[in-house]
Amino acid sequence: MKNTLIYVHDPMCSWCWGFEKVRQQLFAAISDRMQIRQLLGGLAPDSDQAMPDSTRQMVQQAWQRVQQVTGSEFNFDFWEKCEPRRSTYPSNRAVIAAREQGPEFDELMISRIQQAYYLEARNPSEVATLIDLAVEIGLDGKRFSESLDSATTRQKLLDEIDTARSIGVDSFPSLVVEHRGDLRHVMVDYTNLDAILQQLDNF
Repeated sequence: MKNTLIYVHDPMCSWCWGFEKVRQQLFAAISDRMQIRQLLGGLAPDSDQAMPDSTRQMVQQAWQRVQQVTGSEFNFDFWEKCEPRRSTYPSNRAVIAAREQGPEFDELMISRIQQAYYLEARNPSEVATLIDLAVEIGLDGKRFSESLDSATTRQKLLDEIDTARSIGVDSFPSLVVEHRGDLRHVMVDYTNLDAILQQLDNF
């Protein structure tokens, strides 16, 4: 029986964006020997309130730090063009709603949200933005819109968040290996794939 690598993330987590290049390499490197499971972590609950100045500064500083550490690109025009809200649950639910139209849309939606947010200065906290992104990747917009805020989708997100918490994850991105019924946390390295693979070789 193969071990399972559990990846816990949030589409609007800047460190997840910084990890994306290595994450793709990691999944490709282990796909033949490990099962892969992705869980949405739900970084910030629903909110209609504009992001306070102190939080804006904190998040912008995080972007700058991720850029320094990982070399990932960020479009800081977002902070002038959009009205930020500390609310990532809508984008998490968008991934679930996309997934319902085919498993391939899971990765496509995550990637599209990240690109829109970090490179195109678009706001994935807005439902209208998420619907536009869904259509752009080929989803049925009406079906997606109906699913996005449904009670079922809301509960699925809460279930994934609860599962992530139950395995000891409260920050993103996180990697956990399920090995013969045991859970072992793996240290994330944002620039060195080999450092992660060496940890996995011990399982």
